[in-house]
Order: sequence, then C-alpha cells, then structure tokens
Amino acid sequence: MGSLTFDKDQENNSHFVTNPLDPKEFRRQGHMIIDFIADYYENIERYQVLSQVEPNYLRNLLPESAPYSPESIETILQDVQKYIIPGITHWQSPNYFAYFPSSGSIAGFLGEMLSTGFNVVGFNWMSSPAATELECIVMDWFGEMLKLPKSFLFSGNGGGVLQGTTCEAILCTLTAARDQMLSQVGREKMEKLVVYGSDQTHSAIQKAAKIAGINPMNFRAVKTTKSTSFGLCPKSLRDAVQADVQAGLVPFFLCATVGTTSTNAIDPIGPLCEVAKDYSIWVHVDAAYAGSACICPEFRHFIDGIEGADSFTLNAHKWFFTTLDCCCLWVKDPSALIKSLSTNPAYLRNKATDSKQVVDYKDWQITLSRRFRAMKLWLVLRSYGVANLRCFLRSHVKMAKLFEELVRLDNTFEVVAPRNFALVCFRVLPKPNFKKVYENGVANHDEKALDLERVNELNQKLLDSINRSGHIYMSPTVVDGVYIIRCAIGATLTEERHVIMAWKVVQEHADALLSRY
Repeated sequence: MGSLTFDKDQENNSHFVTNPLDPKEFRRQGHMIIDFIADYYENIERYQVLSQVEPNYLRNLLPESAPYSPESIETILQDVQKYIIPGITHWQSPNYFAYFPSSGSIAGFLGEMLSTGFNVVGFNWMSSPAATELECIVMDWFGEMLKLPKSFLFSGNGGGVLQGTTCEAILCTLTAARDQMLSQVGREKMEKLVVYGSDQTHSAIQKAAKIAGINPMNFRAVKTTKSTSFGLCPKSLRDAVQADVQAGLVPFFLCATVGTTSTNAIDPIGPLCEVAKDYSIWVHVDAAYAGSACICPEFRHFIDGIEGADSFTLNAHKWFFTTLDCCCLWVKDPSALIKSLSTNPAYLRNKATDSKQVVDYKDWQITLSRRFRAMKLWLVLRSYGVANLRCFLRSHVKMAKLFEELVRLDNTFEVVAPRNFALVCFRVLPKPNFKKVYENGVANHDEKALDLERVNELNQKLLDSINRSGHIYMSPTVVDGVYIIRCAIGATLTEERHVIMAWKVVQEHADALLSRY
C-alpha cells in the first residue's frame, strides 16, 4: 500500500487544531454575521435590484482552488461584500417586484438559525421527537387558520408535512395518486394514465409526471380563455376526460391552481372536484403563492370547495415571511403517501415506529433526510400572530390596488388580467388614445388593429430597459399570445413610496421608448 506524505510544518500549524464548533468562536463570528446582514438590510435600497454581472464573472475573481490553510471570517466577509453581493439579485429589496415574493422576516431568519444550529436530521420520530411533533402541531395550526376541513388535519384523519418546494409536493402526491389508481386497474395500465392541468398550470406538474413515469403524451394542458379569466373551465375538463376515457385511457390526477403564476388566475375548485369525483381522479390544489392570503376572511372564498380535493399546498416561503424553503402540504389520506414512499430498512427500525403511534416523515417525502423546517414556521406564527400576519398581507394587496389604479389612470397602459391578490399584469400600448373596452375588469382590444407582434416587441423592450436600470425589477409572461409585464408586490420591506416610485420608473422608460417608436 502507498503512504500519505505530509508537510510537517503545515500540518503542525496551530490553526489546524481549532475546534470547528467552539462556542466562544461561534459567538464572536455569529455576532459579526448578524451585524453584516443587518447592515445589508439597512443599505439594501442602494443596490441595483437585478444583478448586472455577466456570466462566469465570479470564476475570474476567485482563486482556482480551495485554500490549504484557514482564512479569517473577516477576510471572508470582505470577499462576500466585494465579490458576492454584486452577483446577487436582491429578492428582499423593497423594489423587487418580479416573479413572486420570497418574503423574509426576523422570526423567519432566527427560526432558520435555530434549525441550523440544532442541525438535527429528523427523518423519523425517533431521530428527533420534537422536530416531528412540532411539525404536526404547526401544520394543524396553519390548517385551522386557513379553515381547512378537519379531514386535512391530524386532529381529523389527515395531516400536514413541510416539504422543500411545491415541485416536491406535487411529485409526492402524483406518485401516491398513480399507485392508488394502478392498484385498482392493474400496473399494466401504467402507459394509459393521464394527468390534467390547464395551459396556465405551473410546469412543475409536467416535470413531476415525467419523473413519475407518466407517458409524456398523456399530459393534458386544457386550454383556458379570457372569458374565464384564464381559469380552468369545468366543462372543458369534463370534455377532455371523457375523450380520454372513450380512447381507453385512465384519468387519475388533476392539478387545480389558486393563483396561477402568470396572472393569478383562479381555477374553480368545487366544480372541478365534482368532475374529478365522477372519474375517481385525485385532485391536488396548488396555491403556492395565493394560499397564504386565504388566512384573511375576505380571501378564503378562493379555496371554497377544498373539501372535495385530496391534497393542498402553499409555500410559506413565498408570501408568509418564513424564508426558503418551506412548502406546506396537507393530505386527506396520509396512508396513500406512506404506501408509495415508505421504506423500512433494518437500520431505521425502532419501537416507536413499530408502535404505529408516531409520524415518520421520511415516508411522506422523496428524500430520507429532512430539515427542522417547523422551527421557523413556529417562530413566525408565534412572533407575529394571526392578526399581524393578516395585516401584512392586506398591506401588500392594498399597494397592488394602488399600482393597478395608477396603470388605469394612464391611457398609455392597460391592465391585462384581473387582479385577485397582489399581482398586477399590465402592458404599454403604442397608441395611447386607443379606445379601451373592459370585460370583467380586463381590457379587450382588437389585437389585429394593434398589431400584436409589434405591441409584444414594444413591451419586451420596455421591460428590458426597466430592469437594466437597476432601480426596480419586474418579470414577464406570455398569455394567449400577449406579452405581459408582471408587478408582484410582496417583499417585506416594500412600502407605498416604493410602489409609487416603481410606477414613475415604468412611465419614464415608457415615455423614452415611445418617443422613438
């Protein structure tokens, strides 16, 4: 056998005997990190929201290999400030209006610190009882805040679990639905299974279906229209399902959405569940963004009919101040998940599991290892309480209403889709005096007269100009061939003054662009 050679001078260096978890050094460095982050937030408005760096910028700035000897935290933080922050798109900036929010909070940050500090691996109850039991409790708390039927809670016959993202949650529920259906029709029917969504459903459903082995030809993106505000029409779903049944296929999974990514469209849960019930289709309701708002009584009606669904998700890390990652999944029948996802090797067996009196969350998810996510959600719920959380959410909706009104007051622009929550979808028009006709709160134009391609190009140039400025950041989508600019309000630090400033930035760039158009 060969032998390792050591540089004795290097290996005997005193730096190498430092305990990497020394409490005194942890306290010293921890205070420095807290101060660094606090300073970042105090100065966050000084940064350009969208990072302006070029691809591979960082490789040219950092060494080609890892350091052999340790470096001080002071040196490392200097490099964070100098090299990393310029490459960050500042999702927590009050001038961030792109995609959907990833809202943070002191409670969310500190809960994450506690979770990371304990660093438990709570794959089953035995591995850390508090992690499992706290998760069960906070999921019931949150479910009660949403007025979910008791059938979705541990206090009923259901239960909740914290996943990383909605993509993971959909894969888990789709896998459970797949196995449940195959147990009835036979595994030889695998190639005949069909998944349904709308043409506005998040692409996560297609990825999940692909991973779960569903024939790619058997995904149905049912077309939506402006007449239903781009929500999935129950009749259209029934027609699609009936056609598949007549063709000898097996419908088994529907993903309905409350607050689609593009425009926040609402699929009517109750009527869709009625269609699904006729064909024994598993209904998953994806409310990743909008679900948080449903703790407010005035928004709860958007999930009416949830009692007919089989599973429901929302992302607390989007609009519930709980920091990434924290996806809440509730299911009516946990045994369906467990049958599909459980493993029980000898090295994980224990008396608690054998007693059937505990929850082993490893059997509710794809991975074995899992983080103590419940800690940060618990801190958010306790630190702010339901009343304050509702106020935070309502303030964002109020600011979105303000932005929407500013758009409507300027006939150079139009609102392209109804605003249900805190997302405003709009575009600029090349003919500011073109007559607007509104149907269901949505501007309706003769697109041929406007030359759709030309209008789309104009809006793409406008958004590129806005984002290059670094003052604000918004993101686009395309619905029914129309290029749309999305203004999603929900960053924790955003105030009314930021929304007014954002509108002025949009107007200034539009004026400059239209003067040349």
